[in-house]
Amino acid sequence: MTTTTTNTNTTVMDEDDTFEEAGTGTPLSGIAEAFEELSAPVLKSDAYDLGLKSFCDACSLVSVLFGCLGIAFKFAEMEYCAKVRDLTEASKRYDTLNHLLELDVKNDTVRTPGSLSRNLRRVRQGLDLVRALFQNFLSSNECSLKEAASTAYAKVCAPYHTWAVRTAVSAGMCALPTREQLLLRLNETEESAEREMRRYINASLPIIQYIDNLYITRNVSLDW
Repeated sequence: MTTTTTNTNTTVMDEDDTFEEAGTGTPLSGIAEAFEELSAPVLKSDAYDLGLKSFCDACSLVSVLFGCLGIAFKFAEMEYCAKVRDLTEASKRYDTLNHLLELDVKNDTVRTPGSLSRNLRRVRQGLDLVRALFQNFLSSNECSLKEAASTAYAKVCAPYHTWAVRTAVSAGMCALPTREQLLLRLNETEESAEREMRRYINASLPIIQYIDNLYITRNVSLDW
């Protein structure tokens, strides 16, 4: 009787331990989960007012991805993190993205360097850069990280960067880690990375479109 009880307890403990280990997650799964939670109410209602604090909390997790890409994306990491910090500080004064942009439109400072609306635009580009990179990365098992990143940068960021920045980025692409090295840094396998990247792609797109619509509905173009 005692032996049976001991075996049963051991079995239950092992199952619990396994569950805890599986639930620990990786940086990539944490990002995907955060954006799924962020996008869920946006998908449910066109009238939803996205909170600035919750947006910044999710965006802050993305910085680890830029860090994993090395020196080629150091510029993006520095700019992205600085803009997220500014928006996080602003969340103490503005409750929603809508509120933030409304005031900048009123003050005619949407495109002014350093304005919160401009910072929001740059953070949105950072999210889209990661989304595009993931899509390219998953397009083929033969697609190198350099190819995926170069194509994503050319489409999402290059049109808005100066010649000097574009040249520096192009030179840095040679220093990108290999596909295998990136997976190792992210603590993912090919299979798990594909799952989590697709989760982020699907969850981030509604947020990107939501931000774009904030500008478009106020007759602010997106060519900057």
